Amino acid sequence: MKTFQHSPLTRLFTVGLMLFSLFFGAGNLIFPAQLGQEAGSSLWLAMSGFLLTGVGLPLLGVIAVAVAGEHNIRGVAEKVHPLFGLIFSLALYLTLGPLFATPRTATVAFEIGIAPLLRGQSAAWILPVFSLGFFAVSAYLALSPGKLVDRVGCVLTPILLFAITLLALFGIAKPMGALQSPQEPFNNIPIISGFLAGYSTMDALASLVFGGIVVQSIRGQSGHASESSVVKNILIAGGIAVGLLALVYLFIAYLGAGSVTQLGQLHNGAAVLALSAHHYFGIAGNILIALIVLLACLTTAIGLISACAAFFTSLLPRISYSFFVVIFSVTGAIIANCGLEAIVHYSIPLLMVLYPPTVALILLTLAAPLFGHAQAVFIATISAIIPFGLLDGWRALFGLSAGFNQFLNHYLPFYGLGLGWIMPAILGLFVGLLIEKMLVRKMVYSQ
Repeated sequence: MKTFQHSPLTRLFTVGLMLFSLFFGAGNLIFPAQLGQEAGSSLWLAMSGFLLTGVGLPLLGVIAVAVAGEHNIRGVAEKVHPLFGLIFSLALYLTLGPLFATPRTATVAFEIGIAPLLRGQSAAWILPVFSLGFFAVSAYLALSPGKLVDRVGCVLTPILLFAITLLALFGIAKPMGALQSPQEPFNNIPIISGFLAGYSTMDALASLVFGGIVVQSIRGQSGHASESSVVKNILIAGGIAVGLLALVYLFIAYLGAGSVTQLGQLHNGAAVLALSAHHYFGIAGNILIALIVLLACLTTAIGLISACAAFFTSLLPRISYSFFVVIFSVTGAIIANCGLEAIVHYSIPLLMVLYPPTVALILLTLAAPLFGHAQAVFIATISAIIPFGLLDGWRALFGLSAGFNQFLNHYLPFYGLGLGWIMPAILGLFVGLLIEKMLVRKMVYSQ
């Protein structure tokens, strides 16, 4: 690595840009655009919820990894139990790696950046060729993780931000139309619908993966600085990243909300972005959006492949990092050919399972000093959440009977909003605190 030859503040800003690029990938482009189209005049309420899960939780996740003093999510999850730490981290890395998030980067890059340039030609053979080339470049750049900050933060991110800014200026100066009436599900409690829509970006999950990269980069910069200084620097770099994310999200959502008058109600965010760019710039717009999406998806793919390979190398040290980079890249290229809609469809149930314990782990890790890092609190809270996360995942994939759905709607608070795990989490937290208090009292009496 070209380790921090510039001023500490400059390098800190570069780390922030790197983290922004790692976060800003496939889902960050398509989901805000789709939200904007569906939310219409309820845009700002919907975006308030979206920013909580799409910006707030990722920042807290990076900080949680730093506060816990860990390099990856396994160390954080092991506060519940070592076996849970292994299973949860495997599920998280496989979801963000070869199964869903990484293949999605290639399919989004193709559908937004390449397909519009084909002008109706068959893409049956082009997607396999594109995905192979996309992951070949990703693997090459991921093979040198020590150069990640310089390659992504110093080179790719500024180009990406320039391209996004160009589209943003035209979108703000010449909006396509007025905001329309909100569509389902944003016509009923839009802030909650936005909150749940933020799940799909996977950024809260990714924060526990990318957090390790940022921690290592900051510690490399800080040398022998204290832990509090390292956490402070991570907070600054994370703040830069999520601040940029929030601005880009708001612009893309606003672009989507105003596009309905001109473009009509479209079936996904990829079409919204591609047609919006064409509306403003013609064929040059297709090239511009291709540049934006290729850079955004490429930087995320590099980060995900690198982080996943590093994690599996730590589990199986006899197998080289480069081997895992190649394996995950090849797997990503294969699954990418299933298409964007299939990848998104099958990822949603798994996200419904993984997100509740992820949110709880982040919040518990940050609040741990308040309850003495008691393991009983972690165990009770996560144990209460998991069954309801599994239930939400089952419902998303297979559905539930009308009678059972009605029963849960009546007796489980927030279930109808897709947040049925919240009340069990609160009850689990109180049970854990009570158990810890009883254990402490028993120890005192036994002395």
